[in-house]
Amino acid sequence: MNARRRARRFPLTETVTGIALIAAPLVLPHLGFAPNTVNQILVWGLFGIGFDLLFGYTGLLSFGQSAFYGTGGFVAAYLLTQNLMTSVPLALLVGVLAATAVGVLVGAVALQRTGIYFAMITVAIAEMFFFLENSPLSEWTGGENGIPGVPTPRFEIAGLTWNVGTGWSMYGFLAVCYFIGIVVALRIIRSPVGAILSAIRDNPQRVAALGHAVFRYKLTAFVIAAAYAGFAGGLLGVLQGFMPPDAFAFHTSGQLVMQTAIGGTGTLFGPLLGATVWLFLQDFLQDALGLGSAWKLVLGVVFVLLICFLRRGLIGGFKDLYGLAFDRRRAHGEASPDIAGHIVPRPAPMPARHRERDDYAGPILKAVGLTKHYGGLAANSDIDFTVQAGELRGIIGPNGAGKSTFFKMLTCEVHPTAGTILFEGRDITGKTVTDVCQLGLTKSYQVNQLFSRLTVRQNLTIAALADLRGKFRLDLFRSLDKIPGLEERVEHTLELVDLAGRADTAVSALAYGEKRRLEIGLALATSPRLLLLDEPLAGMSPHERVETVKLLKSIGQGRTMIVIDHDMDALFELAEWITVLQEGRVLVEGTPDQIKGDASVREAYLGGVAAE
Repeated sequence: MNARRRARRFPLTETVTGIALIAAPLVLPHLGFAPNTVNQILVWGLFGIGFDLLFGYTGLLSFGQSAFYGTGGFVAAYLLTQNLMTSVPLALLVGVLAATAVGVLVGAVALQRTGIYFAMITVAIAEMFFFLENSPLSEWTGGENGIPGVPTPRFEIAGLTWNVGTGWSMYGFLAVCYFIGIVVALRIIRSPVGAILSAIRDNPQRVAALGHAVFRYKLTAFVIAAAYAGFAGGLLGVLQGFMPPDAFAFHTSGQLVMQTAIGGTGTLFGPLLGATVWLFLQDFLQDALGLGSAWKLVLGVVFVLLICFLRRGLIGGFKDLYGLAFDRRRAHGEASPDIAGHIVPRPAPMPARHRERDDYAGPILKAVGLTKHYGGLAANSDIDFTVQAGELRGIIGPNGAGKSTFFKMLTCEVHPTAGTILFEGRDITGKTVTDVCQLGLTKSYQVNQLFSRLTVRQNLTIAALADLRGKFRLDLFRSLDKIPGLEERVEHTLELVDLAGRADTAVSALAYGEKRRLEIGLALATSPRLLLLDEPLAGMSPHERVETVKLLKSIGQGRTMIVIDHDMDALFELAEWITVLQEGRVLVEGTPDQIKGDASVREAYLGGVAAE
């Protein structure tokens, strides 16, 4: 672990990027790149960093980035050309702030919807901004003529003056801007916020259920992308000496999306590589081959082929080739230890988080008159349910008894039609699943709800962060290693669910039983005071069931748990008190022995057929 931390401290990616930017003017001219083309690549690459944070890392596809690109560019250009500011960097900063402010307003509206509806809202907003620039605001933006005469930067340092010119002189300025942008983005994705954004991309509902404020984190990513777009838009005007009206055009957003897809999403460097391919082919097809406007047709065919055969883009393809070669080398090396049937002693369970109300001595959970109707159908009716602190309660019932709906109401995934839910004496009826998780009530799911593109360790890290940081915090430049107790929490949970040997394995590569244990581990990593387990034994082999029952007994020590499962033998072995549901109501409650001998329970399960 210490070696891995030391490796993280060395900024390898940043160092390689800096060296590449320094070497580019020496190498690229020999490959046929003109300085103006390279400068445009840097602007598009910087523009794409923000978009990749939004789409590649958070999973939000926006076609409206041109709105922020144009806002930042036109604000900066207007300030400079109207002599309201003489400092180019200061004007660029104001442009970024303007784009950021617009990003907050637009994001607050657009993020009310998800999927295709979110994407369509961003398209509409981009078109609105294009119309505003060309008509109502043309007095300030120049309309179809844009804003000419944007000056280049001028710096005075220690008595020395540097007037940034065109060509490779401009490249130096843009390279510094790009380097700053990529360093900031790398810090963000390595921070707790970056980890949570990656989890939102995979499974936003589970992120919310673990106690994170998903909407706020989405809005954060949206605003960061808007700030990058505004910065790139300002640099476009400085580069060209002219702020073009098509910065607001829809095709600008479309080109950004295509360049990012070509280079590779979720990489930060994909947009730069995609812009390199795009602009190089544009120049080559137009000038060298003399295709004129037909270059768009050829470039479109190239784009389709790349997306069909390299779905993760060029960088993703390189990673796949490297991974294939690595797997082959590993296959010819030493065999990995067989951990499938390996059983290790489990550590003591993690203590539940401390009560916020130490003076409270009543039941930890109490539901009164809980009812849920779906139209004319009553899923649950007038349920009274009380659980004491430290109790291990089981819930059983035949199919259609209303167990899942009841569980969802207890965790506030579904709001009841009537009734009240009290957690440690606090009324949580109507609260969100995020809020109740922050209070210490957490659930594992019947169908695994994991972050499949992340590793086992990263999954547990997402869960632990909610408890250690709260539901929202903008620690954008904080390293995960600097969060007190995080590593210990994750390592302890790995050992507890017997996945320490698979910590750095992608979830998609786990066996089913391992995924079920990880599902429980996600809930445990939040350090809940009340843990609800929805069919934790579902789909397991006999051996996996035995091991999972041992796990549940272990984690149940000193913690309050409520378990639903169809394996009544296992549940009778685990639970101290059983609640039986039938047709959405409580049929009977009692000890496992009382439930086994209850005639009404046998009739509910067997339809009145006498059975031993």
